[in-house]
Amino acid sequence: MTDGIRCMLMRGGTSKGAYFLADDLPRDTAERDDLLLRIMGSPDPKQIDGIGGAHPLTSKVAVVSPSQVPGIQVDYLFLQVVVDQPIVTDKQNCGNILAGIGAFAVERGLVQAGEEETSVRIRMVNTDGIVTARFPTPGGRPRYHGDTAIDGVPGTAAPVVLDFEESNPGASVLPTGNITDVFGGITVTCVDNGMPVVVVAASSFGKTGYESIPELEADEELNRRVQELRLEAGKAMGLGDVSGTTVPKISLVAPPANGGTISTRTFIPVRVHESIGVLGAVSVGTAVMLPGAVGSDIAARPAGSRLTIEHPSGALGVEVELDTSTTPPAVLRSGVVRTARKLFDGTVFPR
Repeated sequence: MTDGIRCMLMRGGTSKGAYFLADDLPRDTAERDDLLLRIMGSPDPKQIDGIGGAHPLTSKVAVVSPSQVPGIQVDYLFLQVVVDQPIVTDKQNCGNILAGIGAFAVERGLVQAGEEETSVRIRMVNTDGIVTARFPTPGGRPRYHGDTAIDGVPGTAAPVVLDFEESNPGASVLPTGNITDVFGGITVTCVDNGMPVVVVAASSFGKTGYESIPELEADEELNRRVQELRLEAGKAMGLGDVSGTTVPKISLVAPPANGGTISTRTFIPVRVHESIGVLGAVSVGTAVMLPGAVGSDIAARPAGSRLTIEHPSGALGVEVELDTSTTPPAVLRSGVVRTARKLFDGTVFPR
């Protein structure tokens, strides 16, 4: 295919991705994935012949369509395009790219904008979860500039409030059914509140949890042990053989270093995240609020539902409300504030 494809490039949260209408892509999954690999420039470590940014955080795709579900306005399918392998996977969600979905839906005419603010109910196809995105639309157009700052992104932009709805209120977010599990002699907590995450104390690997990203990525022994743990935990979480997928994430936790709730270093799954994913942060926050879970003993206890998840680029604020009348406690709601910005809107030409 040499014809151009309509595409919008957006920064969502601390990620960057190509946003498409589903109708602008092939319906056949194999054809669609082949096209996206050529658009992004994979497989190539530099993605030199495509629009990908040579990093997992900048090699992402959002596919958006009108929803057929009553009460839901748009469906959002997230696709991770692997940088150096010919793989496109839908095995995970992305809360950062999610931050741009509402504005994209307005820009493409899928949603009628309000005069001052617009709320869009979005179905996250990967997980079947529902989220309401609220963002400013003065004059009926998305506003991208503003005074909201998020760590990991230079400058400021307009806020996007993401309020996640619990699809099954009261249900457990522990995929193994246990507060803790032991894999290879290491105690972990497996949690999934929008993103499958394995929470493990950095000290279990002989680390402080405050190491830089280059330090962690250069430690071959650490990476080998992390990946072994991920494979074993993935099976226990009901995800099967995860050797070819990007979930679960492994998040090393340590006591907060800068006044937050907990400090994190997250493998996604091989590279270390420059910050932390939105849904990954929600899952980590959920874990540390569970009595007896890994990290709960070293976390600074929040006064209410708001937690500050420290990461290599700063911190991310999330809100998690638990029903403590159940054992284990169940999640009632969770939310986060992000920003998004349109970078370009036009035509992309695949390799």
